[in-house]
Amino acid sequence: MEDRKHFIHSLENLKMKLLNMASLTRRALENANKSFQERDKTLAQEVIDGDQIINDIEVQIDDTSLKLLALEQPMARDLRFILGVTRISNELERIADQAVNIAERTLFLCEHPPLDPIPALDRLMEVTGDMLDRAIRSFVSEDPKLAMSIREMDDDADQWTMVVLQTLIENMVQNTPAGEKRIVNTRRSVQTIIISRCLERVGDQSTNIGEHVAFIVTGKNVKHQKIEM
Repeated sequence: MEDRKHFIHSLENLKMKLLNMASLTRRALENANKSFQERDKTLAQEVIDGDQIINDIEVQIDDTSLKLLALEQPMARDLRFILGVTRISNELERIADQAVNIAERTLFLCEHPPLDPIPALDRLMEVTGDMLDRAIRSFVSEDPKLAMSIREMDDDADQWTMVVLQTLIENMVQNTPAGEKRIVNTRRSVQTIIISRCLERVGDQSTNIGEHVAFIVTGKNVKHQKIEM
């Protein structure tokens, strides 16, 4: 009985570590987006500097999970939970990396005059941020329907990414004068396109988190499948 209590306590600690990691990752993405929108170099650097903390938590989660698997030999729901947590932490670490990528591009862009506003990019930030929020909430509430609803938003993220790409290509073709200004404008546009691609990946990784949550709760591997939850 005491062994079971200790095991349950270990699972709770594992969950809390993941939630802490999720909170830090969400804040990193939000701050990266804000640093781009407000051309805030200080905030962008904070995102970059804070990434190591998220990486360290992922390592802690991996170590704890391996120990639980080796020592406790969990079955059924407990086993799915531990495996799911390790997969989710990996997705969160990748999302944090995307935030760093956005911040690094922002530092470059802050050294040059701003591009014209791109409403589609703002919308992409909103959609992918909402996808990550849903992914985290679905884990907390163990809600597979909420988890799978993230899939439905992925097409929107892809669509806004394409609009950003088209907008910036048109800008490079139509509005760029010859000479050195052409080079600068092209570089600014390319860096902004990379930011949109980072956000698209955040959407994909949030979708993956939702699928991992569904696996934990239902025991079904729903990746690449269309199912009714």
